[in-house]
Amino acid sequence: MIKSPSRITLVGLAFALAALAIIAKAVDVQLVHGDQWRQRARQQQTVRVVLAARRGTLFDRNGAPLAVSQATYGVGLAPQEVSDRARTIQLLAKALDRPQAEIARLFTADRVWFEWPGPFAWSEVMPLKTLRGVYLQTWLERFYPRPDLATRLIGRTDDSGHGASGLERALDTALAGRAGSAIMLRDQTGRTYPSPSRPAVDPQPGADVYLTLDAELEEIAQHALAVAVDSVHASGGDVVIVQPATGEILAMASIRKTTAEGNGLGDTFEPGSTAKVFTAAALLRDAKAVPGDKIYAEHGTYALDGRVIHDVHPSDTLTLADVIRVSSNIGIAKFSLRLTPAEQYDALRDFGFGTLTGVDLAGESPGRLRNPRAWTVESPASLAMGYELAVTPLQLAAAYGALANAGVLLEPLLVRQVRDQDGGTRWMARALPVRRVVDASVASQLTRMLRGVVEEGTGRQAALGTYLVAGKTGTARRAIGGHYLPGHYWASFVGIFPAQDPQLVLVVKLDDPQGSYFGGSTAAPVVRTILEAALATPGVALDRGRLVRRWLPDSAGQAAGDSAAPGASVVIPWPVPQARTESVASVPVPDVVGRSLRAAARALHESGFEVRIEGWGRVLGTTPEAGTPVTRGRTVLVRAGDERAG
Repeated sequence: MIKSPSRITLVGLAFALAALAIIAKAVDVQLVHGDQWRQRARQQQTVRVVLAARRGTLFDRNGAPLAVSQATYGVGLAPQEVSDRARTIQLLAKALDRPQAEIARLFTADRVWFEWPGPFAWSEVMPLKTLRGVYLQTWLERFYPRPDLATRLIGRTDDSGHGASGLERALDTALAGRAGSAIMLRDQTGRTYPSPSRPAVDPQPGADVYLTLDAELEEIAQHALAVAVDSVHASGGDVVIVQPATGEILAMASIRKTTAEGNGLGDTFEPGSTAKVFTAAALLRDAKAVPGDKIYAEHGTYALDGRVIHDVHPSDTLTLADVIRVSSNIGIAKFSLRLTPAEQYDALRDFGFGTLTGVDLAGESPGRLRNPRAWTVESPASLAMGYELAVTPLQLAAAYGALANAGVLLEPLLVRQVRDQDGGTRWMARALPVRRVVDASVASQLTRMLRGVVEEGTGRQAALGTYLVAGKTGTARRAIGGHYLPGHYWASFVGIFPAQDPQLVLVVKLDDPQGSYFGGSTAAPVVRTILEAALATPGVALDRGRLVRRWLPDSAGQAAGDSAAPGASVVIPWPVPQARTESVASVPVPDVVGRSLRAAARALHESGFEVRIEGWGRVLGTTPEAGTPVTRGRTVLVRAGDERAG
């Protein structure tokens, strides 16, 4: 007979089996699946976080910030974790600018998490850093110190911090930097803290980019354009300002009332009479004419190949210089017959029409310039008058820049310099010549013709009086839906300032101006307004030491006698303001009411005052008023108003 195991034996056997099971499980966990469980534990106890890289700053040419990345903070609250409720309520209410009673009610709610995304400055939330149950959320946010300045051109970033449009997108590789990473330890409550044994990979900040834009000149251009669009009831307009000696774009302003805002790069237009100078350039460079050559202007009406061409200002006989001065359609059409289609096409192509300028920005249009094989019998005359040709404002500015740069076409530039965060220069722009379009002597002759436009021709409303301005008016019928419609025009003016030793080329285009729609009465005054404001604004990209005033005093004219050439002038350097003395004596504020902004600013500077300007056009008054004794060095507010008629 087999004896049954005792109770003690059974209990011992059970314990032995349990011990074996535990050992087996331990072997499975530690040896068989050890790596898998260790990895899972690490995933639960640690978290890899991305350390965002600070995006580089966009500056204007003078170092004014246009787009800046700053650390901003949000606040989170876990009420169940708070240990000092009274102090937490007090500090939260102060930092968040909320009533304490409102914060106190959060502790009676069922929710376990409350969030204030901010952004808050570090100085506001720093006292919250030591509070248990309060969490600071940090991120980098893109700010635009002058949010209304060149918005379309500068662009914006997306939610992930990458460039989404404009220069932010075009320069994203340089600005973005390289993100870092860190391993954070996580406790059972879910809070994270740095791991001392696992070093972080520091983020690499992006480079700072200095643009060619002049923020002050951009603001002047935007304001002048806005006033002009409103005053002539236009549907929109563009202003582009470039530096002809370098190709740098100083300002690019656009307004659209009915469609998405443009930027002078993607929207094309037929330039009208502003293109006449390029036919004149082809004639001069190919020795097909000289400025004094004459044609019969048909008294304002001319039939050419079954097409009737009209002049706004009927004339009898005109020279080539006269044709540019009075903007004669008949004259330029007749002169264009001296060119072969290939010569006319090559000249327009050489000035950059029909091709991209190469500027570093997406969305640029090459415009339209058809090959001569696609021309009709009317095309040479049409092109000479600025039709059958589509250009962008930037293309037109670059082409006139070639005339102002002794005949050399330059590639437009928007980026001046790229610097590392430590200040080291990574890249610096230089002028990029594309080609020589005309000889310097031809460019000089053309510039003299354009001076005549402002001094005696259709562009007189762009004249400054003291400084010489060259330029050309343009008025073109506007095609909508493939058809020219009555009442729709492009009015434009291109200015070169000063006419000798140019520093600026300005293109102003207005879409569908109402009333007087000619470029000379609508767009030309905008150039004058911009120049007056620029001359009155310290820091604008003008080399005032190079500016000269040209006049012919009566005594000089008498001394010259008959030997003086027509239009001869005496060069008198523009006075450079002298350093003010240490005297603090009071002097009366000069009476500058009715003067231009430039003249008013000069008078006030000479009296020892700083100047701040509000408005545009002629001076309406000053604060303090004229005659008030004021200590030298004080700032005088100059109030101006737009004097142009609507």
